Amino acid sequence: MSALPEDGPKDDVVLAARNVAKSYGSVHALKGVNFDIHRGQVTTLFGENGAGKSTLMKILSGVEQPTLGEIILDGEPVVFASSSQARDRGISIIHQELSLAPNMNVRDNIFMGREIMTATGVDFAEEERQTRLLMAELEEDIDPLTPVEDLRLGQQQIVEIARALSVNSRILIMDEPTSALSASEVEVLFKVIHDLTGRGVSIVYISHHLEEALQITHHAVVLRDGTMTAYAERKDIDLEWIVRHMVGDNFDLGSPPTGYEMGEVSLKIEGLKVPDPGGAGYSVVDDMSFSVRAGEIVCIYGLMGAGRTELLESVAGRLAATAGKVLLKGRDITGQSIAECIRDGLVLVPEDRQRDGLVQTMTVGRNLSLASLGAFTRGLFTSAAREAGLVGAAIRKVHIKTDGGAAEIGSLSGGNQQKVVIGKMLATEPEVILLDEPSRGIDIGAKAEVFKLLAERARQGLAVVYTTSEVGECLSIAHRIIVMRRGRISAEFGPDATKEQIMAASGEAVHAH
Repeated sequence: MSALPEDGPKDDVVLAARNVAKSYGSVHALKGVNFDIHRGQVTTLFGENGAGKSTLMKILSGVEQPTLGEIILDGEPVVFASSSQARDRGISIIHQELSLAPNMNVRDNIFMGREIMTATGVDFAEEERQTRLLMAELEEDIDPLTPVEDLRLGQQQIVEIARALSVNSRILIMDEPTSALSASEVEVLFKVIHDLTGRGVSIVYISHHLEEALQITHHAVVLRDGTMTAYAERKDIDLEWIVRHMVGDNFDLGSPPTGYEMGEVSLKIEGLKVPDPGGAGYSVVDDMSFSVRAGEIVCIYGLMGAGRTELLESVAGRLAATAGKVLLKGRDITGQSIAECIRDGLVLVPEDRQRDGLVQTMTVGRNLSLASLGAFTRGLFTSAAREAGLVGAAIRKVHIKTDGGAAEIGSLSGGNQQKVVIGKMLATEPEVILLDEPSRGIDIGAKAEVFKLLAERARQGLAVVYTTSEVGECLSIAHRIIVMRRGRISAEFGPDATKEQIMAASGEAVHAH
């Protein structure tokens, strides 16, 4: 094992956790962690979902308090009763799940709770000026007065980053900041991080994009099951080092399932055309045609803006198409609602699980049973026993780590929340499942579990379609890879394709990865 931080020099440490433990009832999220943040450097925190990364960051930023241990700031013990107290001392956090108010505009989100005041009230003009400067720094052309709900997910992530930058923090915690960003937006963010560290700002960076994170890190820390398992400087680590300490030596994302006969065509798309949801006047999906057989796994690969999300949302009844057909087992379901598609056996796991996949005020069990109410409802009454049976079966089948159906959905890690969304849709016993970026914001271990689950269901005859912007995920369980570029199919490959072929077909520079 690599030397842990408590063994190293302390002169450049600005914030530290010492023997920090955190328990939620019988669940021990952190077990005596020591963690150092260095002045003007990037400390990258790696670990599977549920390893304790976000919990540790919430403690360091005042969102939560430790059960045991202490936080040291500039060599002195501190207690933060709230995130605002931590922010007053120069510590800010960009949360993994966006915390924006969708009905407010960009400017008001950035300055919410710390408005710029004059003698006559809020200085909206100055807030707007500063917002424009922040957007220029992030090279994003977003009008400060645009409602957040009108922005795509990647742009909302940029607003979240801008809000943290506006505080002029000296310690900035970034929890999965690039999960919804395009490659060019990631480049800009990395340039901003480089400028910040040059000015002495300390960065804590959490990402499941391992190769990406290696580009900017100075120190790497690995958490596993609430315990720090490894620490090293950048010069001493590589991708294999990270994966080995996170999940062990023998790891891969699986391979296309074999040993069974695929069935008839389950899903057929004919000439589908979908207009831009933002009203830009062009088609984001343009004359798409393909089919998927029972038991087949098809991956749709493309860069941000290729039209992958709009394609799946249109097929599943969320977006209207202007042309084309969707056939489910030979029956035309074009234009059906989401509920009608679910009833007929076609389900969608959306890209944004927090906004579209989960109800945060409900328990794990209620989230799991939400799409299957008809299975245990008779008239005005529901059968608690039947619902409990469905929930218990879903938890077992999808391997959700939880205290049970009564647990709050917010108590689960990101990976387990994603499994709840997938489990909810699988509980409807569909013929076809569509998954939009199913690994977004989850670690490689949880990702492998999700892909293994999909491979198992394909063997049982489920037709699977998933989208991704990560080439490695294409070359895992997919029998067939369809590359989308500007709303059209640019290439189609079998499982023996190379990364270079896929990236070239998408218009992505091969040297970018």
